[in-house]
Amino acid sequence: MTEHRRTSARIRLALATAAAAALTGGLLAASAGTAGAADSVHHPQADFNADGYGDVAVSAGDATVSGKKGAGNIVALYGSASGVTATERATFSQNSSGVPGTSETADGFGWVSAYGDFNHDGFDDLAVSAPHEKVGDDANGGTVAVLWGSASGLSGGTTITDPAVSSHDKWGDSLAAGDFDGDGKDDLAIGSSSATVYVFKGGTAKSASLGGRYTVRPAIVSGGDAGPLNLFAGDVNGDKRSDLVVNGYETGSDMGYNTNYYVPGSASGLTTSGAQQLKRGMITGIGDVNGDGFGDIVTGQEWDPDLKNADGSTVTVPGSVTGGQIHVTYGSQAGPAAATDISQDTGSVPGGSERGDWFGSELAVGDVNGDGYVDVAVGAPGENLGGVVNTGSVTVLYGSANGLNTTSGTQFFAQSTAGVPGSDEKNDYFGGEVKLADADKDGKADLVVGALGENGGNGALTYLPSNGTKLTTTGSRSISTSAAGVSTDASPLFAANAAN
Repeated sequence: MTEHRRTSARIRLALATAAAAALTGGLLAASAGTAGAADSVHHPQADFNADGYGDVAVSAGDATVSGKKGAGNIVALYGSASGVTATERATFSQNSSGVPGTSETADGFGWVSAYGDFNHDGFDDLAVSAPHEKVGDDANGGTVAVLWGSASGLSGGTTITDPAVSSHDKWGDSLAAGDFDGDGKDDLAIGSSSATVYVFKGGTAKSASLGGRYTVRPAIVSGGDAGPLNLFAGDVNGDKRSDLVVNGYETGSDMGYNTNYYVPGSASGLTTSGAQQLKRGMITGIGDVNGDGFGDIVTGQEWDPDLKNADGSTVTVPGSVTGGQIHVTYGSQAGPAAATDISQDTGSVPGGSERGDWFGSELAVGDVNGDGYVDVAVGAPGENLGGVVNTGSVTVLYGSANGLNTTSGTQFFAQSTAGVPGSDEKNDYFGGEVKLADADKDGKADLVVGALGENGGNGALTYLPSNGTKLTTTGSRSISTSAAGVSTDASPLFAANAAN
C-alpha cells in the first residue's frame, strides 16, 4: 500500500495496521489549500475550465487501475450551479489518453497535486505526482506531470523532468504552486526525499516542460523518508509575491522533531534570506483571517503530548492540549509575527479536546460568508462520537478583525449532524481532508470533506454549500468512490488528499 505525507501520520499508521489485519481476515479500517488574499496571481481555488466555478481535485492514490494495485487516480470535480457533483468530473490515471507514463503497481499517482496556471493561458492546470514510480533502476524515483486546463477542463499532460535523479527519491513527494517572483505567472515548487526544493518558473507552452528553474534549501533533514513533508504557498508579507511554508524535520534532530520554515518570495524568486522557523505542525493553510492585507499562516499540530520522538523524548505540546491544536501565525510586512494557539478546549470551540482526536491534522482556508475575512475548516478525523471510534468531525472557525472567532459562530459537522449524508461509523475518518472552494459561483466558499476510511477504505467525499452566511446541510451530498469513476478494489482511499 502506498502512502503520502499529506495524510496524517496517525491515520497512515492506523491504515497500515488495518491493512495487515485485512490480509489475515480482519476488517479494514482507515488536506490547504490555499493562497493568501494578496497574491499577485495564485488564487485560493482552482478553475480548470475558466467558467468561474471553483473546481476541486482529490486523490485516490491507492486505487487499482487496470489490475495494478496502488497505481492511483486523480479526480477533478468541476464546479457547477449545483456545486460539486459526481456528474461534472473527470478521472485520470497514467493510462488516460495524453497523460504521461503508464499505470503500474504502487506508483501512487494522484496522492500529491497542486493547481496553478503554469502556461499563463487563463486556465488553471494541475501538477500531479506519482512519488513511488520506478524510474530506470530507481524503485521510488517518482515522476511529476502537469495536466493542462482548457475550456473543456483538464486534458493531456507534460512531464516535469527530474533534473537530479541520482540525488534523491520520491520526486514530487510534495508540491506547491505560487507566483514566487511576482511576474504574474504561477511557478511550481517540487519536493522529494532531498531537502532541496526545485522551483520551475511558469509561462511556457504546453508542448514543453516548464521554464527556467532554481533551487532553495530550507534547514530540514534530507534523505530516506525526509525532505519536505508538505509545501504550501501564500503571500504572508503583502509584497504581492507568494511565499512558501515548508513542513519538515529539523536539521540535527535525527528526524525526531518536526519543524516548519517560512521562505519568502522575492523579485528573483524564493530565498532563504529572511527565512524564519515557525511553530510545529504537519499541515498548513495561508489566508488573511483578520483582514489586514497580510496572509496568516495556519498550521495544524495534531499529535498528543504522550507521543515520543525518535530519541525517546516526549513530544511537547503547549498547555493542556491532548487532542491536537492549530497555530495561527499572523502575517505582517516583516513576515510571520505573533502566534495564537487554538484547540477544542479554547473558548466555545465545539467538541472538547480528547486524546486521539487529531484536531488540526487537516485544515483549509476560504471565505465562507463573503465578509472579507478568511475562515478556517479544521478536521479532527480521530474524533470519537457516541462511542464510535475514529468516526471524525470538522470544525469551522470564522475570521474577524480580531482573528479567528472562538467565542461564537463556530460550526461543527459530523456524519451524525442532521442533514449531513451518511452516519457515524468506526474508522470513517471524516475530516481526513477538507477543502474550501466556491464551487457554485456565488462568491462564498463551500466545504468539501474527505472520509478516506468510509466503506472499508474506499473513501467518500461530502459537499456542504455556503448559504451566504454560513455552511449549511441544505443541498449537501455525498460522492462515493464508484460515482467518482474509481475502482473499489483494494481500498483506493478516495478523497484522502486535495490539490492545494
